[in-house]
Amino acid sequence: MEISQLETETLTAIAAAGSLETLDSVRVAALGKQGSVSLLLKTMGQMSPEERQIQGPLLNGLRESVTAALAARKAVLEAAALDQRLASERLDMSLPAPHAPTGSIHPVSQVMDELAEIFADMGFAVAQGPEIEDDWRNFTALNIPETHPARAMHDTFYFGLNDAAGGKRMLLRTHTSPVQIRTMTSQRPPIRIIAPGRVYRSDSDATHTPMFHQVEGLVIDKGIHLGHLKWTLETFLKAFFERDDVTLRLRPSYFPFTEPSVEVDVGYAWINGKRVMGGSENWMELLGSGMVHPKVLTHCGIDPMVYSGFAFGVGVDRLAMLKYGMDDLRAFFDGDARWLAHYGFDALDVPTLSGGVSP
Repeated sequence: MEISQLETETLTAIAAAGSLETLDSVRVAALGKQGSVSLLLKTMGQMSPEERQIQGPLLNGLRESVTAALAARKAVLEAAALDQRLASERLDMSLPAPHAPTGSIHPVSQVMDELAEIFADMGFAVAQGPEIEDDWRNFTALNIPETHPARAMHDTFYFGLNDAAGGKRMLLRTHTSPVQIRTMTSQRPPIRIIAPGRVYRSDSDATHTPMFHQVEGLVIDKGIHLGHLKWTLETFLKAFFERDDVTLRLRPSYFPFTEPSVEVDVGYAWINGKRVMGGSENWMELLGSGMVHPKVLTHCGIDPMVYSGFAFGVGVDRLAMLKYGMDDLRAFFDGDARWLAHYGFDALDVPTLSGGVSP
């Protein structure tokens, strides 16, 4: 077949292609490995130099002509397909908006908001402090001796460098008690605060993680006694679990920073295989508390002969697990979108005592 005849037939087929699929078939028939144009181009290797000088420009011109015609026809067909698609696809603006994924409030953040709301009603302010603390505020000022196990390297995350200003050993705080120290050294009684935040300890299993959340409370004033502590904890737990039958049991214990110290147990019952707070059928240890040790007051420049106070601490993550039925602390930090969608809270469900602490 002559080159001019092949070009005419191929260009005619390209112009007649009514769809992108047909056009692609024409392309393969002409420019594919076994295509008519490709086979002609392969014959150039068998030509003499004189024939190649004559036939080469003609064959290259044929290939360029076919390639240009294919590109032009493809652009026309794609534009026509787009116009047809735009004509057929319409959006009804009167329909409701489709569902879209939305963020949610993490259970820990929700519980912290609930705690702030409950204690604000009792006159407590929210105090905060740095997560990198010095050894004095985290241990020494809290009457924790040098030989106490909590100071050991296997329990506490220490930094290699000391605080340049005071020459004190720096660490990731093991509790939010340093916030109490900072508050007592920066303001005079009466003091009534809660200190929520992240804390760090070298521990990891189903109920412990290296980083977790804690809230501590502190009250310093004249005439404060253990009865004030018990009333505060009862009021707090009844509001948090939203049950009037929450029962507390105080057991003597030991903490370096409180004297006397008490562990607080909360009563619960098993109903339909679920733990329900309230009553006194079973007991579960929930938090630690006690009267602030006189040495702690002295370290902070407060006269223990004039002022007294109480302190308590509880894990925020554990409170969330008990209230909302979660059984593995590690899931709190996995970042699993399915878990967050199931246990997360609507951003507009802000806890209020009048509207309900929990959604």
